[in-house]
Parts: sequence; structure tokens; C-alpha cells
Amino acid sequence: MKKQRRIPGSILEIQLEDQSLAYAQVLKMGVAFFDLKAKDPLSDLNVLLEKPVLFIIEVYDQIITKGRWKIVGNLPIRPDLINPPLKFIQDQLDPDKFELYDPITGGSYPATRDECIGLERAAVWEAEHVEGRLLDHYNNRENKWVKMLSMK
Repeated sequence: MKKQRRIPGSILEIQLEDQSLAYAQVLKMGVAFFDLKAKDPLSDLNVLLEKPVLFIIEVYDQIITKGRWKIVGNLPIRPDLINPPLKFIQDQLDPDKFELYDPITGGSYPATRDECIGLERAAVWEAEHVEGRLLDHYNNRENKWVKMLSMK
């Protein structure tokens, strides 16, 4: 696979197990996954500028740099994606203790359970777990990785 650089704005084409394609964009911090499943490669990436975002998470760099997900272009990062959402951290030893993690600053601060509801857990995802999450979304199935990382 061709070596690639992780550059904000890059559009990633992700081949799923069912041979369909999904698309994502590299952000300054994290990757935004668009709600679009295609049979054939997109001829116009600008369609992504208006697609809803399913989720924004962090993935391991080598997924991109080693070319598992192919960079197929570059688009400006939409205003709604400039500042990625906060993530939550839940203490494994004291599950009633929470923090909010800011991906921009790298800082975290104490939070309540209620403040963390609806947020992604601070985690770095493997390619196959993200690909499974996307397929499960399109097949209306619960994803085991989302369930495992959900608030306890």
C-alpha cells in the first residue's frame, strides 16, 4: 500500500466488508465519518460538504499513513467540524467519576455523568472496529465496540 501523510482536510475512502465505500475527513484532531455509503467511488467529493456526520473519533495514524484508507482528495474543513466535540473519560476504578477531554487542548477537567451523556468516550479506534461500526450503522445493528465503550 502506498504511504500517505495525515493532512487535515484529506478525504478518506474506506472499503467496507460488503464492498461498499464510506467516506471520512481528517480533521486537525480526529476524523469525521460522513453518513454516506456508496457502491462506486464518488466522482464529486463536494457532495460530502452537505452530508451529515455520523461520528467524530480518533483513529490510529497508521490506518491513514499505511494506506488502508485511501486518500482520494482534499476539501476545506466545514465550520461545524473545526472544533471537534468533547469526549468523556470514566474512571475504571470509580465509575461515578467522570472527566471531559478537550481534543483541541489535550486537557481534561472534572465533569458530571449528565455532562458526559451523548459524548464519545476518549479512545483511539482500530480500522476494523470503525469499519464494523459503519456497517452496523447501515444495517441497523448495535455495534459491539460502541456498546463496550459506552458509559457504564
